[in-house]
Amino acid sequence: MQNYRNLVVWQKGHQLTLDVYRITRNFPKDELYGLTSQLRRASYSIPSNLAEGTGKLTDLDFRRFVSIALGSVNELEYFLFLSYSLNYISNDEYVKLDAQSNEVKRMLLGLINRLGKRIIASVFFISILFLGSLFLLAA
Repeated sequence: MQNYRNLVVWQKGHQLTLDVYRITRNFPKDELYGLTSQLRRASYSIPSNLAEGTGKLTDLDFRRFVSIALGSVNELEYFLFLSYSLNYISNDEYVKLDAQSNEVKRMLLGLINRLGKRIIASVFFISILFLGSLFLLAA
């Protein structure tokens, strides 16, 4: 188990969430329970899933939560594009937030791949131990 705050991807996701909260303060009041809420929920889902995942006991469980965070980044990217298309955010804000979300997405994909390799290595090691014990029992 690790401290989620030490994960650079969590730190970047947290900063992205803070930035989303900052820009949505200026959204129309009639969007409070619509797009504002959806943007905020998608953004905080990224670091919160990483935090929850680090508390799990296996890499397989952690990887599942990282995958959920990846889905949230994709959702966030669309909501940012929609916000830009509706002229709720400026081009500069959109470009900045889109770049941040793409960076987080790349980092999440890297973490998913790294965890996948560790899971495969663990399964291989357990298989070798199991086969070795069967060999010893047969001898």
